[in-house]
Formats: sequence, structure tokens, C-alpha cells
Amino acid sequence: MSLHPQLHFRPVDEGDDLEALTALIRAAYAPHAASGLRYWATHQSVEDTAKRLAAGHGFVALQDDQVVATVTLREPEPDSKVPLLREPGTWSFGQFAVAPEYKGKGFGRQIHDFAVAFACTHGCQRMALHTAQPATALIAMYRSWGYAEAGTCDWRPHTNYLSVLMSKALSPPPASPQC
Repeated sequence: MSLHPQLHFRPVDEGDDLEALTALIRAAYAPHAASGLRYWATHQSVEDTAKRLAAGHGFVALQDDQVVATVTLREPEPDSKVPLLREPGTWSFGQFAVAPEYKGKGFGRQIHDFAVAFACTHGCQRMALHTAQPATALIAMYRSWGYAEAGTCDWRPHTNYLSVLMSKALSPPPASPQC
């Protein structure tokens, strides 16, 4: 028996319940809200979820046909105010959430690795993310996944903190088992 059960991954589709997906995202970020951090995900509406999904590639992870995690990938954003996110070949991820009752089972790492592999096979050369500067546990987790700090950015008024930008270079397929 595996300590980390395998999940099934698929793109978010029009049949998915965006109210339920938004509730999962908000529940996953509730501890951050309780600590005073105003991630967009702590208060986003169903309409925000739909817009964020439409701006990228949304995926869900299922265990026994139940959505337990989600992530949205974004291709390079030529109009971003953040230079790193404008760079050709640099993708980013957000709306990264694991349902609270499934945290600590390796599901976040599994959907992350799936998303990175998808991005890599579609031209991604560098994966980027941003998270709250005070979220030291998240920053440490991303470091353990191979990310390094690459600067800061400010998303206020959607947030109430300075964000840390992190990134990691990816090798093109088939040179890396990651891709």
C-alpha cells in the first residue's frame, strides 16, 4: 500500500461545478485568511474562479471520482506587470489548492508534478509562482521542490502583502524525467 495514493488528473471542463471548486479553493486557503493573509483565493468569487481558469489551463485531481485538488497553469503573460511572468518560455501556476481533509497526503506535490509535466511538454522552460512573503512554510515547501526566490511583486489590492516570486528551470523533454 502506497503512503501517497495515486490520483487521476484531468482538465477542468464545463461540466465541473465551479461553486464547489471555488469552495474547495477558499477552504484550502482559510488557514491563511485566519492568519491575516488575504490571498485572492481566500475571497475569490465563482466568477473570479471562472476568469482565472479561462486565462490558463485548469486541472483537477480526483480520488475515487471526488475532486481533491486543483491548479491553474498560465502561459507567458506579455502584459504582466511582473517581468518574470512576461518572459517567453516562463509559465506560472496559481489557484493551487488541496481540500483541507486531503492535505498532508502528497496530493499537492502530485498535482504540481502533473502540471509541470504538462507545461514542459507544451514549451515551458521555467516554472514560476508567487506567494505571500509571510508564508514561510509555503516558501520552504517550494524550495524543497526546487524553486528559488526570484524577486518580489505586489498584487494589492487583491492581496494585503508583498509576494515572493519563485522559479525553477525545466529541462525540455525527454532530457528530464520531470517532463
